[in-house]
Amino acid sequence: MAFLREFGRYVPARVVGNPELAQLLGCDADWIFNASGIRERRWADSSESVVDLADRAARDCLARAGADAGEIGLLLVSSGSSERRFPGPAAETGARLGIPGVPAIDVPLASAGSLFAMALGAQLSGSYGRVLVVAAEKMSAVIHDAPLDRNTAILFGDAAGACLIDPHEGSARVVDSRLHSDGACAADLRLEFNQPLHMKGPVVIRHASQKLPAVIREVLDRCGQPAASIEAFLMHQANQNLIVRVAQALETAPEKFFSNIARYGNTSSASMLVAASEWNESAGFRTGSPVVFAGFGAGFHWGALLAIGS
Repeated sequence: MAFLREFGRYVPARVVGNPELAQLLGCDADWIFNASGIRERRWADSSESVVDLADRAARDCLARAGADAGEIGLLLVSSGSSERRFPGPAAETGARLGIPGVPAIDVPLASAGSLFAMALGAQLSGSYGRVLVVAAEKMSAVIHDAPLDRNTAILFGDAAGACLIDPHEGSARVVDSRLHSDGACAADLRLEFNQPLHMKGPVVIRHASQKLPAVIREVLDRCGQPAASIEAFLMHQANQNLIVRVAQALETAPEKFFSNIARYGNTSSASMLVAASEWNESAGFRTGSPVVFAGFGAGFHWGALLAIGS
Protein backbone atom coordinates (compact mmCIF):
# COMPACT_ATOMS: atom_id res chain seq x y z
CA MET A 1 0.00 0.00 0.00
CA ALA A 2 1.18 3.53 -0.78
CA PHE A 3 -0.15 7.01 -0.16
CA LEU A 4 0.17 10.35 -1.92
CA ARG A 5 1.37 12.60 0.85
CA GLU A 6 1.99 15.96 -0.85
CA PHE A 7 2.71 17.77 -4.12
CA GLY A 8 4.92 20.71 -5.01
CA ARG A 9 5.79 22.86 -7.99
CA TYR A 10 8.04 25.51 -9.42
CA VAL A 11 7.36 27.76 -12.42
CA PRO A 12 9.87 30.31 -13.72
CA ALA A 13 9.15 34.00 -13.25
CA ARG A 14 9.13 35.05 -16.90
CA VAL A 15 5.65 35.07 -18.44
CA VAL A 16 5.50 34.86 -22.24
CA GLY A 17 2.06 35.81 -23.52
CA ASN A 18 0.62 35.03 -26.93
CA PRO A 19 1.19 38.55 -28.32
CA GLU A 20 4.94 38.32 -27.59
CA LEU A 21 5.18 34.82 -29.03
CA ALA A 22 3.07 35.72 -32.07
CA GLN A 23 5.44 38.55 -32.90
CA LEU A 24 8.39 36.15 -32.65
CA LEU A 25 6.70 33.54 -34.86
CA GLY A 26 5.02 35.86 -37.31
CA CYS A 27 1.50 34.63 -36.59
CA ASP A 28 -1.70 35.85 -34.93
CA ALA A 29 -2.09 35.73 -31.15
CA ASP A 30 -5.73 34.62 -31.41
CA TRP A 31 -4.69 31.73 -33.65
CA ILE A 32 -2.37 30.46 -30.91
CA PHE A 33 -5.19 30.41 -28.35
CA ASN A 34 -7.73 28.84 -30.72
CA ALA A 35 -5.30 26.11 -31.74
CA SER A 36 -4.11 25.22 -28.24
CA GLY A 37 -6.14 26.85 -25.48
CA ILE A 38 -2.93 28.49 -24.25
CA ARG A 39 -2.79 32.19 -23.37
CA GLU A 40 0.68 32.32 -21.82
CA ARG A 41 3.55 30.13 -20.70
CA ARG A 42 6.66 30.42 -18.48
CA TRP A 43 10.18 30.40 -19.84
CA ALA A 44 13.18 29.77 -17.61
CA ASP A 45 16.17 32.08 -17.60
CA SER A 46 19.12 30.94 -19.69
CA SER A 47 21.05 30.32 -16.47
CA GLU A 48 18.37 27.96 -15.06
CA SER A 49 18.95 24.27 -15.73
CA VAL A 50 16.59 21.31 -15.56
CA VAL A 51 18.21 20.41 -12.23
CA ASP A 52 17.57 23.93 -10.91
CA LEU A 53 13.88 23.52 -11.72
CA ALA A 54 13.76 20.02 -10.22
CA ASP A 55 15.47 21.12 -7.02
CA ARG A 56 13.02 23.98 -6.44
CA ALA A 57 9.94 21.82 -7.02
CA ALA A 58 11.33 19.08 -4.77
CA ARG A 59 11.98 21.53 -1.94
CA ASP A 60 8.52 23.03 -2.32
CA CYS A 61 6.97 19.57 -2.06
CA LEU A 62 9.00 18.64 1.02
CA ALA A 63 8.20 21.96 2.70
CA ARG A 64 4.49 21.49 2.11
CA ALA A 65 4.73 17.97 3.54
CA GLY A 66 6.72 19.10 6.56
CA ALA A 67 9.28 16.47 5.58
CA ASP A 68 13.06 16.46 5.45
CA ALA A 69 15.08 15.33 2.46
CA GLY A 70 16.85 12.87 4.74
CA GLU A 71 13.60 10.89 4.96
CA ILE A 72 13.65 10.06 1.24
CA GLY A 73 14.52 6.47 0.40
CA LEU A 74 14.25 6.71 -3.38
CA LEU A 75 14.30 9.59 -5.87
CA LEU A 76 12.72 9.32 -9.33
CA VAL A 77 13.27 12.23 -11.72
CA SER A 78 11.51 12.53 -15.07
CA SER A 79 12.69 14.80 -17.87
CA GLY A 80 12.63 14.68 -21.63
CA SER A 81 14.59 17.92 -22.02
CA SER A 82 17.77 17.23 -20.06
CA GLU A 83 20.76 19.21 -21.30
CA ARG A 84 23.05 16.21 -21.74
CA ARG A 85 22.99 12.61 -22.88
CA PHE A 86 24.21 11.36 -19.49
CA PRO A 87 24.12 11.52 -16.57
CA GLY A 88 20.48 12.51 -16.36
CA PRO A 89 19.24 15.05 -13.80
CA ALA A 90 18.31 12.53 -11.09
CA ALA A 91 21.72 12.07 -9.44
CA GLU A 92 22.50 15.79 -9.44
CA THR A 93 19.05 16.58 -8.05
CA GLY A 94 19.75 14.15 -5.21
CA ALA A 95 23.08 15.85 -4.56
CA ARG A 96 21.37 19.24 -4.42
CA LEU A 97 18.92 17.85 -1.88
CA GLY A 98 21.78 16.54 0.24
CA ILE A 99 20.94 12.83 0.01
CA PRO A 100 24.12 11.12 -1.26
CA GLY A 101 23.80 7.35 -1.42
CA VAL A 102 20.04 7.42 -1.93
CA PRO A 103 19.21 5.76 -5.27
CA ALA A 104 18.29 8.41 -7.85
CA ILE A 105 16.76 7.06 -11.05
CA ASP A 106 16.08 8.93 -14.27
CA VAL A 107 12.75 8.38 -16.02
CA PRO A 108 13.40 10.03 -19.41
CA LEU A 109 9.84 9.86 -20.71
CA ALA A 110 8.47 13.06 -22.21
CA SER A 111 4.95 13.98 -21.09
CA ALA A 112 4.07 10.62 -19.49
CA GLY A 113 7.17 10.37 -17.27
CA SER A 114 5.61 11.73 -14.08
CA LEU A 115 2.68 9.30 -14.35
CA PHE A 116 5.02 6.35 -14.88
CA ALA A 117 7.24 7.51 -12.00
CA MET A 118 4.26 7.84 -9.64
CA ALA A 119 3.06 4.34 -10.50
CA LEU A 120 6.54 2.88 -10.05
CA GLY A 121 7.12 4.88 -6.88
CA ALA A 122 3.92 3.54 -5.35
CA GLN A 123 5.09 -0.01 -6.05
CA LEU A 124 8.61 0.58 -4.74
CA SER A 125 7.71 2.50 -1.58
CA GLY A 126 7.18 -0.74 0.31
CA SER A 127 10.86 -1.56 -0.18
CA TYR A 128 12.45 1.91 -0.12
CA GLY A 129 10.18 3.93 2.15
CA ARG A 130 9.32 7.46 1.09
CA VAL A 131 9.71 8.06 -2.62
CA LEU A 132 10.11 11.53 -4.07
CA VAL A 133 8.94 11.87 -7.67
CA VAL A 134 10.10 14.97 -9.55
CA ALA A 135 9.45 16.01 -13.14
CA ALA A 136 11.33 18.98 -14.61
CA GLU A 137 11.28 20.31 -18.15
CA LYS A 138 12.96 23.22 -19.90
CA MET A 139 11.10 23.03 -23.19
CA SER A 140 11.91 26.62 -24.15
CA ALA A 141 15.50 25.51 -24.78
CA VAL A 142 14.23 22.75 -27.04
CA ILE A 143 12.15 25.01 -29.25
CA HIS A 144 14.89 27.66 -29.42
CA ASP A 145 17.59 25.13 -30.27
CA ALA A 146 16.42 24.99 -33.86
CA PRO A 147 14.51 27.09 -36.40
CA LEU A 148 11.23 27.98 -34.70
CA ASP A 149 8.28 25.91 -35.91
CA ARG A 150 5.13 27.78 -34.98
CA ASN A 151 3.09 24.57 -34.76
CA THR A 152 5.21 23.32 -31.87
CA ALA A 153 6.70 26.53 -30.45
CA ILE A 154 3.25 27.78 -29.43
CA LEU A 155 2.69 24.78 -27.16
CA PHE A 156 5.56 24.53 -24.72
CA GLY A 157 6.62 26.11 -21.48
CA ASP A 158 8.99 25.38 -18.59
CA ALA A 159 8.13 24.07 -15.12
CA ALA A 160 8.78 21.38 -12.52
CA GLY A 161 6.45 19.41 -10.27
CA ALA A 162 6.95 16.94 -7.45
CA CYS A 163 5.04 14.32 -5.47
CA LEU A 164 5.97 12.66 -2.17
CA ILE A 165 4.81 9.04 -1.90
CA ASP A 166 4.65 7.49 1.56
CA PRO A 167 4.18 3.77 2.38
CA HIS A 168 2.19 4.51 5.55
CA GLU A 169 0.31 7.82 5.45
CA GLY A 170 -0.96 10.55 3.17
CA SER A 171 -4.00 12.40 1.92
CA ALA A 172 -4.87 9.71 -0.64
CA ARG A 173 -4.28 5.97 -1.05
CA VAL A 174 -3.00 4.67 -4.38
CA VAL A 175 -5.49 2.00 -5.40
CA ASP A 176 -4.30 0.86 -8.82
CA SER A 177 -2.44 1.90 -11.95
CA ARG A 178 -1.99 0.67 -15.50
CA LEU A 179 0.91 1.52 -17.80
CA HIS A 180 1.32 0.85 -21.52
CA SER A 181 3.94 1.40 -24.25
CA ASP A 182 3.95 0.94 -28.02
CA GLY A 183 6.92 1.98 -30.14
CA ALA A 184 5.22 1.49 -33.50
CA CYS A 185 4.78 5.27 -33.84
CA ALA A 186 7.95 6.33 -32.02
CA ALA A 187 9.13 8.41 -34.96
CA ASP A 188 5.97 10.51 -34.95
CA LEU A 189 6.91 12.34 -31.75
CA ARG A 190 10.65 12.52 -31.19
CA LEU A 191 13.49 14.80 -30.14
CA GLU A 192 16.91 13.84 -31.41
CA PHE A 193 20.13 15.47 -30.25
CA ASN A 194 20.92 18.65 -32.20
CA GLN A 195 17.67 18.34 -34.13
CA PRO A 196 14.35 20.19 -33.88
CA LEU A 197 11.38 18.64 -32.15
CA HIS A 198 9.45 16.51 -34.63
CA MET A 199 5.74 15.98 -34.03
CA LYS A 200 3.06 14.71 -36.37
CA GLY A 201 0.28 16.52 -34.55
CA PRO A 202 -2.73 14.73 -36.07
CA VAL A 203 -1.21 11.29 -35.40
CA VAL A 204 -0.33 12.17 -31.80
CA ILE A 205 -3.74 13.66 -31.05
CA ARG A 206 -5.54 10.70 -32.61
CA HIS A 207 -3.64 8.17 -30.51
CA ALA A 208 -3.93 10.23 -27.32
CA SER A 209 -7.67 10.73 -27.86
CA GLN A 210 -8.13 6.96 -28.08
CA LYS A 211 -5.59 5.62 -25.62
CA LEU A 212 -6.20 7.98 -22.69
CA PRO A 213 -9.93 7.23 -22.29
CA ALA A 214 -9.21 3.52 -22.81
CA VAL A 215 -6.58 3.28 -20.08
CA ILE A 216 -8.68 5.36 -17.68
CA ARG A 217 -11.60 2.97 -18.25
CA GLU A 218 -9.23 0.03 -17.76
CA VAL A 219 -8.22 1.23 -14.30
CA LEU A 220 -11.75 2.20 -13.31
CA ASP A 221 -13.19 -1.14 -14.46
CA ARG A 222 -10.53 -3.04 -12.50
CA CYS A 223 -11.53 -1.11 -9.38
CA GLY A 224 -15.29 -1.11 -9.95
CA GLN A 225 -15.46 2.68 -10.23
CA PRO A 226 -17.68 4.34 -12.86
CA ALA A 227 -16.29 7.45 -14.52
CA ALA A 228 -19.20 9.45 -13.11
CA SER A 229 -17.97 8.74 -9.56
CA ILE A 230 -14.55 10.40 -10.09
CA GLU A 231 -14.20 13.71 -8.29
CA ALA A 232 -11.33 15.04 -10.39
CA PHE A 233 -9.17 14.06 -13.34
CA LEU A 234 -5.57 15.30 -13.24
CA MET A 235 -4.05 14.82 -16.68
CA HIS A 236 -0.92 15.75 -18.55
CA GLN A 237 -1.69 19.25 -19.82
CA ALA A 238 -0.97 18.76 -23.51
CA ASN A 239 -3.71 20.67 -25.25
CA GLN A 240 -7.06 21.98 -24.01
CA ASN A 241 -8.84 20.47 -27.00
CA LEU A 242 -7.44 17.03 -26.10
CA ILE A 243 -8.64 17.35 -22.50
CA VAL A 244 -12.15 18.11 -23.76
CA ARG A 245 -12.02 15.11 -26.13
CA VAL A 246 -11.09 12.76 -23.29
CA ALA A 247 -13.93 14.12 -21.14
CA GLN A 248 -16.37 13.58 -23.98
CA ALA A 249 -15.15 10.03 -24.59
CA LEU A 250 -15.69 9.22 -20.90
CA GLU A 251 -19.08 11.00 -20.97
CA THR A 252 -17.88 13.12 -18.07
CA ALA A 253 -18.24 16.85 -17.48
CA PRO A 254 -15.13 18.72 -18.70
CA GLU A 255 -15.27 20.73 -15.45
CA LYS A 256 -14.02 17.63 -13.61
CA PHE A 257 -10.78 17.81 -15.59
CA PHE A 258 -8.49 20.27 -13.84
CA SER A 259 -6.82 22.52 -16.39
CA ASN A 260 -4.09 25.12 -16.07
CA ILE A 261 -2.77 24.86 -19.62
CA ALA A 262 -4.00 28.37 -20.44
CA ARG A 263 -1.45 29.78 -17.98
CA TYR A 264 1.50 27.43 -18.40
CA GLY A 265 1.23 25.73 -21.77
CA ASN A 266 2.47 22.18 -22.24
CA THR A 267 5.30 21.57 -19.78
CA SER A 268 5.74 17.93 -20.83
CA SER A 269 6.25 15.52 -17.92
CA ALA A 270 6.08 18.35 -15.36
CA SER A 271 2.55 19.37 -16.31
CA MET A 272 0.55 16.69 -14.49
CA LEU A 273 2.36 17.27 -11.19
CA VAL A 274 2.09 21.06 -11.47
CA ALA A 275 -1.64 20.61 -12.09
CA ALA A 276 -1.91 18.20 -9.15
CA SER A 277 -0.12 20.65 -6.87
CA GLU A 278 -2.44 23.51 -7.79
CA TRP A 279 -5.54 21.30 -7.53
CA ASN A 280 -4.43 19.94 -4.18
CA GLU A 281 -3.89 23.47 -2.89
CA SER A 282 -7.27 24.75 -4.06
CA ALA A 283 -9.51 21.68 -3.62
CA GLY A 284 -7.60 18.61 -2.49
CA PHE A 285 -8.56 15.07 -1.65
CA ARG A 286 -11.70 14.35 0.35
CA THR A 287 -12.10 11.14 2.33
CA GLY A 288 -13.49 8.41 0.10
CA SER A 289 -13.41 10.51 -3.08
CA PRO A 290 -11.61 8.98 -6.09
CA VAL A 291 -9.22 10.96 -8.28
CA VAL A 292 -7.66 9.83 -11.56
CA PHE A 293 -4.19 10.76 -12.84
CA ALA A 294 -3.44 10.13 -16.53
CA GLY A 295 -0.78 10.88 -19.10
CA PHE A 296 0.24 10.18 -22.69
CA GLY A 297 3.55 10.96 -24.31
CA ALA A 298 6.34 10.21 -26.73
CA GLY A 299 7.18 6.57 -27.16
CA PHE A 300 4.22 6.16 -27.22
CA HIS A 301 3.80 5.70 -23.45
CA TRP A 302 0.50 6.14 -21.63
CA GLY A 303 -1.17 5.20 -18.37
CA ALA A 304 -3.56 6.03 -15.58
CA LEU A 305 -3.55 5.85 -11.78
CA LEU A 306 -6.47 5.84 -9.33
CA ALA A 307 -6.15 7.30 -5.83
CA ILE A 308 -8.86 7.61 -3.17
CA GLY A 309 -8.85 10.25 -0.44
CA SER A 310 -7.94 8.75 2.92
